Amino acid sequence: MSDRSLLDPPPPGLRARFKPGFDRRALLTIDTEEEFDWSKPFTPSGHKVDHLMRIGKFQEFCEGMGVVPVYLVDWPVVSSDLAKEVFPPLVANGRAEIGVQLHPWVNPPQRETVNARNSYAGNLPPDLEREKFDNLVDAIEQNLGVSPLIYRAGRYGVGSETAAILKGRGIAIDTSVRPHHDYSDDGGPDFTRHPDYPYWTDEQRNLLEIPLTTCYWGMLRKQGAMLQPLIRKFPGLGGALAKTGMLERIPLTPEGTTSEEAIRCIDIALDDGFELLVISLHSPSLVPGHTPYVRCEDDLDALYGWMRAVYGYFSLRGVKPTSVGEIMHQVEV
Repeated sequence: MSDRSLLDPPPPGLRARFKPGFDRRALLTIDTEEEFDWSKPFTPSGHKVDHLMRIGKFQEFCEGMGVVPVYLVDWPVVSSDLAKEVFPPLVANGRAEIGVQLHPWVNPPQRETVNARNSYAGNLPPDLEREKFDNLVDAIEQNLGVSPLIYRAGRYGVGSETAAILKGRGIAIDTSVRPHHDYSDDGGPDFTRHPDYPYWTDEQRNLLEIPLTTCYWGMLRKQGAMLQPLIRKFPGLGGALAKTGMLERIPLTPEGTTSEEAIRCIDIALDDGFELLVISLHSPSLVPGHTPYVRCEDDLDALYGWMRAVYGYFSLRGVKPTSVGEIMHQVEV
C-alpha cells in the first residue's frame, strides 16, 4: 500500500492510543535553527548560530522543571562547532533529545531557486527533498552521534512524499502538522482539516504524527474551522472575534501566546481528552533580537515566565513532561 500523504487528514481509525498509565503528557520541542531576519527574503548563506551559547542556560531551566527538551536541529546548527560542543553531552545522559528540522534554503544540495514557495521542502522535487533530508540526517549522526527519531519540516512544509522519505531513514515520529493553520496563500500546506490528537500516518503504524497543539477557544470554537476562511479573507474579523471572546485560535507556544491564553488552550485540550500536548518555540528566541517574539531582555524574561506558568499549571492538572523515547515506548502499535 502506498504511503498516505501528510497533507491529508487521517481516517478516524488511525488515532493513536497510549498504554495505561501514560495519562496526560507534554512534549517540549525547540526548532533549533540559524539566526535570520524573518521579514526579509530567504538567503542560502551567511547565517550565524551564536545564540546556541544560551542553550546551556535554557537547558538548566528545563532540567529544573524535570523537562527533557527535544532540539530539532537544521543544517547551519548541526554543521557548527558550537553544536558539537553543546548537544552531545546533553544527549549522552538523557537530559535532551535530538530531532531533525529541514530548512531547504540553507541545506545542501542547493539546486532549487531560493524563494518562498521552495522554502517548504515538500514543494521540492521528491528526489531533491530526499537528498537534502539524507544529507541532514547523515550530518546529525556524524557530528552529534545520534540517530534521530523525530522530524519537523521547517515552516511545517511537508509534501506528498515526505512520509515515505522519513520512513526510509527510520524516522518514527513526524511533528510538522500544525492544526487549524493554512499556509497555502504562501505556497505551503493547509492543515485546517487535520486533528489535534496524535495519529498514525499509515495502516502499518510505522510513522506517528504528533501535531503541534493548537486550540480554538470561545463561544464559537466548535465552528472555528468553518470560520477560518472568512477570517483569512477579512483580517480584522479574527481580532474582533478574539476581543469579544467569541473565537480565538491559541497555539501552545510562548511566542505570541500569553500564559493566560495558553492555560485556556490546555484546559480545552484536556477537556477534549487529549493525552499528549506539544509545546514549540524557536531557539533564536533565547537571545533578544533574532525573532519577532523576543526583541529585548524583558521579552526574554516573559518567555521564561511563560514556561514557569505553563509548567506550573501542567502540574496542577496532572500533566507530566514526556520525551520521544517515552512516547515510542508507550504508544500502542
